[in-house]
Amino acid sequence: MEHYSASEQETEALGEALVSRLSPGAVVAFTGDLGAGKTAFVRGMARGLGITQRVTSPTFTIVNEYEGGRLPLFHFDLYRLGSSDELFDIGWEDFLRRGGICAVEWSENVTDALEPDTVFIDIRRGETPDSRVITIKGVALP
Repeated sequence: MEHYSASEQETEALGEALVSRLSPGAVVAFTGDLGAGKTAFVRGMARGLGITQRVTSPTFTIVNEYEGGRLPLFHFDLYRLGSSDELFDIGWEDFLRRGGICAVEWSENVTDALEPDTVFIDIRRGETPDSRVITIKGVALP
């Protein structure tokens, strides 16, 4: 399903709406260009979980963990990973077993490690500088 966002706040609101439809252990896999709004979407997910910590891109740490909400949020940035073997080396299976939500930016680098029930989100720039076209597969939003 395609959604249109006219601002970063609207992108965050979609993330907040999505997370209410996810179960513990869900994986949300993001694709989209650098600066497209993947982290903004994850910020909304965190807000929807009741997490009050500041959400930032884990580009250099690979994963940021956020707790204190109804479920933990594990925010991955796999831009620098070359294969899913590297994902398993950092403990991917352990994160899945912890019952939180895994939000995975640059998921195209580890497609073979993702389960069939993964929610896929592609974020592309729209016609104006702040607009985005957000395609969600695997869960429906109202």
